[in-house]
Amino acid sequence: MARPTFYEFFCGGGMVRAGLEPAWRALFENDFDPRKGVAYAANWGSDGLRIADVASLRARDLPGAADLAWASFPCQDLSLAGAGAGLDGKRSGAFWGFCDVMEALKADGRAPKLIALENVGGTLTSRGGSDFNAIAAALENLGYHFGALTIDAALFLPQSRPRVFFVAVRNDVAVPARLAASGPPAHHVSSALRRVATGLPRALAASWIWWRLPEAPRANARLVDCLEPDPQRWHNPSETAAFVATLSPASKRDVALAQEDGARHVGALFRRTRPDGAGGVRVQAEARFDGLAGCLRTPGGGSSRQFLIEVDGETIRTRLMTPREAARLMGLPDSFKLPKRATDALHLVGDGVAPPVVRFLSENLLIPLAEARIADAPARWSRA
Repeated sequence: MARPTFYEFFCGGGMVRAGLEPAWRALFENDFDPRKGVAYAANWGSDGLRIADVASLRARDLPGAADLAWASFPCQDLSLAGAGAGLDGKRSGAFWGFCDVMEALKADGRAPKLIALENVGGTLTSRGGSDFNAIAAALENLGYHFGALTIDAALFLPQSRPRVFFVAVRNDVAVPARLAASGPPAHHVSSALRRVATGLPRALAASWIWWRLPEAPRANARLVDCLEPDPQRWHNPSETAAFVATLSPASKRDVALAQEDGARHVGALFRRTRPDGAGGVRVQAEARFDGLAGCLRTPGGGSSRQFLIEVDGETIRTRLMTPREAARLMGLPDSFKLPKRATDALHLVGDGVAPPVVRFLSENLLIPLAEARIADAPARWSRA
């Protein structure tokens, strides 16, 4: 059987492609960031790559008829840390440009069998759930029935990275019964997803599917397993002392406990801004020693950079995480070519989708749906 094909929008260096291949074949890739386009071309070549605003694309720009259209659209306006503009925002509003492309493909008789959308957990709660409803309505208007899943990369990697995945299937595709549940399944459904999905307006609820996925095996890898050999980039003692002084009370207790047992402990460290009680903000460092890194972010500010803290008896050292270590935490092989500038590499990785999560979703849901038969007549949704 021929490999199913896909289009990818906001491709971000090709991390989704790293999760889909070799089971899938790429027909078209799009991003609006030239730097990410360079990173993509370095790893995958430039054939089929189009650097452009998604809103500028037309049906004629996309070759063939893909089985899947994947879009990891910008999260800034949906994020809990954002300004709350939601899908009306300049960045996250790029979703509507993607929908226009899908509408153009539909009019051209080339609507993909599947659409997959990926974004942050704030998608479930942004503007009181109205953005979630808007995404659902857009998919329904395009002629798809749909559901969503919440999957944390921590199931596969030593990084806590929960994400929301919409999976939509064209109305004329017969959904295999083993892929759909009659209610919220046991795995990959957060309480926030359950609340917003069960609150969908009746017209949209008729197109909703609870996707059924197997439980994912817990990863055995730890943060320390992703570290490079001592990169000689540790902060000097005064820098580390200043860092330790900003630790939250809970993190100071964790560091003290790590010192007491005398063993070597390596943890992840973030600097965050917190209210200071006087109307301003203060910088606070938060450490974790549970073997996981916090969710990688783009280096847009001091609070976005992830650091490492090593406690070995009474000795404490701190340093920035390297780009290669961040790439390993995303599940990328060391053969993956990162941008030379550390800031560009961390931006690429922090914005990406973890390939092992994509692979899990592909093997257990996307490929079976791509191979599902076309029903004799369109339906709201039907099980094979």
